[in-house]
Amino acid sequence: MAAELHPCSGKLIGLSNSNRTAQRNQPVQEFNHGLVLSREPLKDRDVFTVRIDKKVNSWSGSIEIGVTSLDPAGLDFPSSATGLKGGSWIVSGCSVLRDGRSVLEEYGRDLDQLSEGDRVGIQRSTHGELHLWVNGQDCGAAASGLPTGLWAVVDLYGKCTQVTVVSCEPPSLAERDTERETVEEREQEDEEEEVVVCGVREGEFGGLTSAVNLAATNGTLEEVPVLPPTHNRPDKFPNNLEPETGKKIKTSTPVSVAPLTECKSPSFSPSPIVLTEHQLFDVLNNAIVSLYRSEDNGGGDLGGGGIGRDSGTGSRGDRGSSSGGGSVNGNSSDSGGGTGNTGSVNSPAGGGGARLGAVTGGMLTNDALLFHEKCGTLIKLSNNNKTAERRRPLDEFNNGVVMTNRPLRHNEMFEIRIDKLVDKWSGSIEIGVTTHNPNNLDYPATMTNLRSGTIMMSGCGILTNGKGTRREYCEFSLDELQEGDHIGLMHKASGALHFYINGIDQGVAAAQTPAVVYAVVDLYGMAVKVTIVHNHNHSDRLRRNNAIMRALSPDVGRPRPAHSLTPDPDTPDRLLFHSNCGQKAAIISEGRTALRPHATDDFNHGVVLSGRPLHSNEVFQVRIDKMVDKWAGSIEIGVTTHNPAYLQLPSTMTNLRSGNTNQSGTWMMTGNGVMHNGTTILDEYGHNLDRLKAGDTVGVVRKEDGSLHFFVNGVAQGPAAWNVPPSVYAVVDLYGQAAQATIMDDVADLPPLPEDSSEGPTVMSPSSPCSVAGGNSANDLRFHQLHGTNAVITNGGRTALRQNCRSEFNDAIVISNRCLRDGELFEIVIQKMVDRWSGSIEAGKIMAGVTAIRPEELEFPNTMTDIDYDTWMLSGTAIMQDGNTMRNNYGCDLDTLTTGSRIGMMRSATGDLHYYINGVDQGVACTGLPPGKEVYAVIDLYGQCVQVSITSSSGPQDNSLCTSNITERSFPIHSPVAGVAHRLHSKHGKNVVLLGEGCQAVRVGGYAHGIVFSAKELKTDELFEVKIDEVDDQWSGSLHMGLTTLAPPELPSCPMSGLSPSLTQLRSKVTWLLAGSEVRRNGLLQRQNYGASLDRLTVGNRVGVKRCSDDTMHVLIDGEDMGPAATAVAKNVYAVLDLYGRVTAVSIVSSSVLEDAGSVKAPSLSSDSCSEGEEDRTPVEGDEPALVPNTVMAFLENHGKNIQLSHENLTAARVSSYNQGLLVTAQPLPRQQLFQFQIDRLNASWTSSLSLGVIGHSPDRLNFPSTACCLKRSVWLLQRDSVFHNSLKICENYGPNLDTCPEGTVLGLLVDGNSCLHLYVNGMDQGVAAQDIPTPCYPLIDLYGQCEQVTIVTNNVATVGGEGIKARCQGDMEKADMVDGIKESVCWMPHPEVNPNKTCEYQALCSRFKDLLTLPDGYFNEDAKYNLCYCESCHKLRGDESYYKRGEPPRDYALPFGWCRFALRIKPHCDVSNSFKQWHIAYHGTSVGALRRTLDHAQLLSGTSSIFSVSPVKTEGSNGYSEPEENSSNSLPDRDREVPRVQLSPTMRYSGLEMFAPKVQFRDPRSHCCHQAQVGFQVCVRPGSYKVGPQTLGAIEPLDPRFSNTEIEWITKDQGGTLLYGLLIRVE
Repeated sequence: MAAELHPCSGKLIGLSNSNRTAQRNQPVQEFNHGLVLSREPLKDRDVFTVRIDKKVNSWSGSIEIGVTSLDPAGLDFPSSATGLKGGSWIVSGCSVLRDGRSVLEEYGRDLDQLSEGDRVGIQRSTHGELHLWVNGQDCGAAASGLPTGLWAVVDLYGKCTQVTVVSCEPPSLAERDTERETVEEREQEDEEEEVVVCGVREGEFGGLTSAVNLAATNGTLEEVPVLPPTHNRPDKFPNNLEPETGKKIKTSTPVSVAPLTECKSPSFSPSPIVLTEHQLFDVLNNAIVSLYRSEDNGGGDLGGGGIGRDSGTGSRGDRGSSSGGGSVNGNSSDSGGGTGNTGSVNSPAGGGGARLGAVTGGMLTNDALLFHEKCGTLIKLSNNNKTAERRRPLDEFNNGVVMTNRPLRHNEMFEIRIDKLVDKWSGSIEIGVTTHNPNNLDYPATMTNLRSGTIMMSGCGILTNGKGTRREYCEFSLDELQEGDHIGLMHKASGALHFYINGIDQGVAAAQTPAVVYAVVDLYGMAVKVTIVHNHNHSDRLRRNNAIMRALSPDVGRPRPAHSLTPDPDTPDRLLFHSNCGQKAAIISEGRTALRPHATDDFNHGVVLSGRPLHSNEVFQVRIDKMVDKWAGSIEIGVTTHNPAYLQLPSTMTNLRSGNTNQSGTWMMTGNGVMHNGTTILDEYGHNLDRLKAGDTVGVVRKEDGSLHFFVNGVAQGPAAWNVPPSVYAVVDLYGQAAQATIMDDVADLPPLPEDSSEGPTVMSPSSPCSVAGGNSANDLRFHQLHGTNAVITNGGRTALRQNCRSEFNDAIVISNRCLRDGELFEIVIQKMVDRWSGSIEAGKIMAGVTAIRPEELEFPNTMTDIDYDTWMLSGTAIMQDGNTMRNNYGCDLDTLTTGSRIGMMRSATGDLHYYINGVDQGVACTGLPPGKEVYAVIDLYGQCVQVSITSSSGPQDNSLCTSNITERSFPIHSPVAGVAHRLHSKHGKNVVLLGEGCQAVRVGGYAHGIVFSAKELKTDELFEVKIDEVDDQWSGSLHMGLTTLAPPELPSCPMSGLSPSLTQLRSKVTWLLAGSEVRRNGLLQRQNYGASLDRLTVGNRVGVKRCSDDTMHVLIDGEDMGPAATAVAKNVYAVLDLYGRVTAVSIVSSSVLEDAGSVKAPSLSSDSCSEGEEDRTPVEGDEPALVPNTVMAFLENHGKNIQLSHENLTAARVSSYNQGLLVTAQPLPRQQLFQFQIDRLNASWTSSLSLGVIGHSPDRLNFPSTACCLKRSVWLLQRDSVFHNSLKICENYGPNLDTCPEGTVLGLLVDGNSCLHLYVNGMDQGVAAQDIPTPCYPLIDLYGQCEQVTIVTNNVATVGGEGIKARCQGDMEKADMVDGIKESVCWMPHPEVNPNKTCEYQALCSRFKDLLTLPDGYFNEDAKYNLCYCESCHKLRGDESYYKRGEPPRDYALPFGWCRFALRIKPHCDVSNSFKQWHIAYHGTSVGALRRTLDHAQLLSGTSSIFSVSPVKTEGSNGYSEPEENSSNSLPDRDREVPRVQLSPTMRYSGLEMFAPKVQFRDPRSHCCHQAQVGFQVCVRPGSYKVGPQTLGAIEPLDPRFSNTEIEWITKDQGGTLLYGLLIRVE
């Protein structure tokens, strides 16, 4: 066919170059509509190849390619290839999709990673398979069963903008060989090439026929059948046995096979013997058993001749090369070469065996894969060079390299068995290939030191020439394999290198390897001894092992019941376990019970399956009979399409990857998730199976509609999967703790599954095996069963997810199952996100809102913003109504949320819509929602957001869901101290897993390799303490703990290979530790009988370590300091502990004293904090009336040990140190009553300051900790600018930073009638801090750090915000007006007693910039208290409103948040009467160079000072700053000249724009850091002297929410209409 594109294409495609080149127009603006098809249908084997010409980086995703049966001439082109239906197969990224649905998640190369110049092709093979070709390399079969008449499809999607067709022809000769080799590999199932007789492959056939004879001699069958040559692989059974005629064999139909009498050629016609199908299975199974039993007994290869007790044969790999028809070698040794000597055959079938030997025995060669004689210096070879062992394994860990005696052949399996391991070293066996000839190689100590021609698998990664090329090659790690496990490798004819773990192919490790390579094994670390396994049935390795184990059992030789492929109609249809089970499992009680007999030795290989497929709606339920507490993890249950009779049983069912579509393979519930073919499809499904106990039950059922449901203790967990095919077998994996399970026949008591599949259980009681949940509460919010096309509802309606999340980004709208009540919060937590859509137009994350449309009436669109009626949504920061944006820059941005974030929405009784982020109200999003009308919550899982779950929250409080991890097995996770808790470092010993965000460590195997470190260096006197959670008395020894200079971040990325087995052997850096009662330094004994022995600790004991200021190490046991354990300890040390011996699990109970996020900090010097008030003003919204306490409160006598009370317990002072200063009131705090206290004294020697809050239980007998953050029960605490509940942070950026409160600040607490906690600062309410405060509650104060003394404000003490202080301050203001006129009337300050002059750091920085301007001091007010800082901390501390009114008539103005004001001196000629109180406030942005001239004239001058001047700008002024060029003299403008205008604004959000206030750069003389600064003026403007007009910048978005863009600019020409009041400076 012609290599051209069809003229019909996507709407953005342009064709050129005779329709060979396609280009997507508008590539930066559009990412799709780039679909092109081939001009003609593809011919079989033709590869339609295109070259990528151009790519852009504006989008994610790239080229997609495939085939379709749709004729392009009449095709309505979709926006992308994934939208093609009706028989279309598309490769997108590394996924394969059929009609838009993913059928293969991981395939070939990732097309998104291809570059310009790369070539991509698509091919339909003669077998109807789809193949992808990348740069001339076949990626293998992507799909099968393709029809003929397919057009090639290319989608210029995302980054790909132009392609050119380069060819459409069959592959080249080399590629054809590769393709043929791929076909052969598929047909042979990766089988090694065998001996060829007369052009026919006979190796397996000869071995099997001899094995069948052996079965006859053992009495297994009277007349032994043999398969025809087409069935030459007895270990691979089809689902239906068919003869060559193509007719299916029915179960009742006899099968005709021939007895083995002679075999001269592949075609022979012996007389038939009639066998039923199940008899044939037993014959073949026994033949395989006998074959390998004979092999294990030294019989060698059964295909070499007759088999008898006195005759041996060569090993399976030891075949001669003679072309003649020699007979069997009579020697039974492993060499066994074919020498032509005739051997006697003493067996009933001797004659036949000899004649078979005449055919095959002469072809034997002595060319077996063995270890080469030349090997590593510590290697000892035995067993005819099939076994290699490293000498002195407890003294040396390397110099154990061995290689094969010859190069590997193509497709030849090299497999070894691990015979012996030692537990002394880290690291283990490594295996790979090398081009070096062993005769010429100078063996290195370890193969990873070889820098050329070597590819090794080490751990779970691939090393090429000693350097890591693939960090995560497979899920198995060689370091975790046990004795008896098998490791193999195969060098394919295509040049690809594959590794095999226990017979399971791990995939391509290296795509191109040299033609001649030797296999190499490195007996490193733990690996001591291995043996080569001459096994040609490597693809069925595990099944053969099971057969051998059964053959060696006492039942061998006895008649066994036949295994029928279909149930016998005469036998009861009872569910039992199949006898073919995992290596470490056994079936007892007539098939009803499965167990792991040695459950304390191994944790896996316990897979068992049902003996027959499940019927539709048939419940398979098992009871857990026995558990062991040695392992993590527990039972797993599910279904599989694989027949247990033929299944190669893996170590655990979640490792089974077979099944290449969504309708085949294995579905398993593991933990509380669901996996399909080893891939997680549901993260949060149901009850966690890892927490079940003995006596609990689990079950599974496939309903008639193809949905899969699980049961836990009889409670249905809801649908877990859909489209599960019929005839599936039940699977139980006795994993980890689960040691024995029994099938429950009585399942009649199970409740029926709900008709609404979206509804699930609300109550689960795993502690009671027979408990059944009650019905759902009518008030429970769930997701509705109706939803978008790509949405899936699970977990009883609580969880929603988007399927095909990497190929679909929309069509995943979910809605609540009922309408929301007024004031009811609907909150979800984001549980899973993908990065597939980052950087593209679909890069949104989630949209949330409400709709008045009932779910039954809603036609779910692609996205919820497509709805044009009765819908309100939040998308990013935009509030949208009916698809139209009604407001931008809302208080939160949904696109910035991450996994774990919580989003809530609530409609108030007044019709306002509020959003909550992580429990914090973001304010009113929109108003006018119809009151009384039903509204439903809506979530749109769009773009990156994949899975959410409804929380149990009924208000803005912390309800984060803890996403279970697969390693969190049966171990309790202790809640850490949020923000300040210690953590463990992510690098640790190989037997350790970390839980609870690094707050808990568990040793999961062995007695050693349990070293863990603190996440950060310990500070001086900082205690690192843990509590023992689990012990295992089968081990001796116990926990080790100490300090080390070894920094965990410096450890290699795989710390398992870099850490010692125990802490006493850790000597790479200086380490001080306590082991038992002995103190050691780098393992050397320093001191004996130090204190209580750590060996005596048990569950609940605490042990801690700290480095004191005198450079000593102290160990604390249960809080008691044992004294100095070591001296001269370095300063930069980490805490280190070793989960050794008895101790298997610990959790952290200490907190960092220097965490930035919390207030628990070690004291240090600190700068002063700002505390200035704002001028006299009238807020836009009236202030709430002051709340005056009416009940005298006093401090309780029970308090922190450093507290001293006085003045009738109204005053509390901390008399020493910086902590132990907790205070609680003696009386509970009544509702609606304000409790206030004043900060009396601060000590600047410390950092941080007080915290306050309430406690929900009686403090009479409370044992006060050192700081308030250590209180964990019913405590709400305000620290810095955050709110904590039980030490978990629930709110940030609340109120002012309490660490900046100066002396004299009055703080207050109030619980309103709705049980909400409020903070008051100087009488100003800071809003709701927390909700659901219990009754009674007690105010709590922690005098920490700087704060040393406070006094309760009583009724007779005036408070800021109270009536008394208002009257007093008003009087002071009026007196000041008479003295200083306008100065005090404009800039009233709080009383000096409560407002000392302290400066914040930002104000100090602005002041230093002002000093650099060298402006005369005479321009500024001498009293610095009128200089105000409007940084976030300062204005919150003063309780400033954002907007105020001023003047007559009153007009709004905004406070200049983010700026710092320096008060200017009022000139004598200015009117000092009270008339200036009636002027308005405005702002004017200007340049630095114009400041001096403006101040000289004491008014704003257009053309000289106004940046609105159109005059050219000088590049440099004399003072180093750029300034506008003058267009007039320094005198005032002439009266005859038109007076220029001056622009002002009531907000600095407009006047402070860089266009008006240019930025200048300066270097801070104190910190020497470079900053950028802007300047402006705060001015008083006479009413009537200016005109209000629109902004002149052309801005579209509102510049200030208070002022319209049409009224944000004021223009004045009145020279006397403005008065300079303050200089404004902003520094970035």
